[in-house]
Amino acid sequence: VQLQASGGGLVQAGGSLRLSCAASGRTFSSYAVGWFRQAPGKEREFVAGINYNGRSTYYADSVKGRFTISIENVKTTVYLQMNSLKPEDTAVYYCAAGWSGYGYDYYARTSYNYWGQGTQVTVSS
Repeated sequence: VQLQASGGGLVQAGGSLRLSCAASGRTFSSYAVGWFRQAPGKEREFVAGINYNGRSTYYADSVKGRFTISIENVKTTVYLQMNSLKPEDTAVYYCAAGWSGYGYDYYARTSYNYWGQGTQVTVSS
């Protein structure tokens, strides 16, 4: 599956953005999908994850209550709604997909087999 991330941009602190991760070649059925981010000089970190039917979601503590991950009905696009953005949310955001199953670790980068290109999110103070 090929992934295309979009929706990044420049926003003031307290603002909102919605990122999209579109699948091409197939749908997200049977896949776990995650969002990660990487700030300059830092390692890529988990942000949010969702299973293919949208019934289970996972969040990093730093974004709980502010970010929401969702999957649209035909399962070709996953969204990351980001509210109350902070300057520390500034990073390149990546979406990723992996073959889900029992015991899947949504938080680990190594769980994901496919990665999209990043989209830059910049939050000004």
